[in-house]
Amino acid sequence: MTRRDFGKVAAAGVCTTAFGAKINSTIAGVTIGAQTYSFRDRPLDATIAAMKEVGLGEAELWDGHYLPKDAQALKAFRRNPALDQMREVRKKFDDAGIELYAVTYPFTKSLSDEELKGGFEIAKAMGVKYITSSANVSVAKRIDSLAQKYKITVGFHNHSNKAPDEFARPEDFEEALRGASKYLAINLDIGHFTVAGYDPVSFLEQHHDRIIVLHIKDGKVGGPFVPFGQGDTKIKEVLQVLKTKHYPIPANIEYEYKGGDTVEEVKKCFAYCKAALA
Repeated sequence: MTRRDFGKVAAAGVCTTAFGAKINSTIAGVTIGAQTYSFRDRPLDATIAAMKEVGLGEAELWDGHYLPKDAQALKAFRRNPALDQMREVRKKFDDAGIELYAVTYPFTKSLSDEELKGGFEIAKAMGVKYITSSANVSVAKRIDSLAQKYKITVGFHNHSNKAPDEFARPEDFEEALRGASKYLAINLDIGHFTVAGYDPVSFLEQHHDRIIVLHIKDGKVGGPFVPFGQGDTKIKEVLQVLKTKHYPIPANIEYEYKGGDTVEEVKKCFAYCKAALA
């Protein structure tokens, strides 16, 4: 298929891959996908198969699915990533009809400049515009210079741990983004945000222009994480804001509560999101 032919197909509203149609998991204008951490109990190929079974067509790749587990090998990989291997990872998602939207890479203050650069080389090889990162607030300026160079946006991921130099409070995002370029942004985990005692709906409405992706999970204020609909997280309200205000922000399911079979639990999460958008 030539580039012109592909354009005709795309204009007709049909998106294809080498092995079939792209999976469409956009509900009422809201893209529902998955952070592949949801399938942390299985390797990458089985994770992609699981996403196909659930019917999720957009993914944010967890670093545990592509980084080496051995500490020494990990350090070497960060300095000199296997870029052909990363391109092959992208191809697996493409072949499955799943859009690889973002890749996770932890930007911590202990990393050298060379290791920080490795995250951008990985994202570039995978052909994604976004990196999501559990990072330290103090490393933001170092990341910004690289993000501007590569023209890849980094979304900082929050947890419920309010320790110094961690992303948890609204003020932590404000500090990291103050004076930063447009390439620094937010990956808002609405479950962690709720557990930490904050309201994800008001934060989303105030900062939607700097949020590149949401992590959807349910939790009680103060913890723990629970099945969707059993906690304090305003999942339905968040999804309705995306729907009614047409914010182009993917909502990625992150299955983290204690449950049974992973695929069956993610199916339940997806069903809950569909009902919330009805």
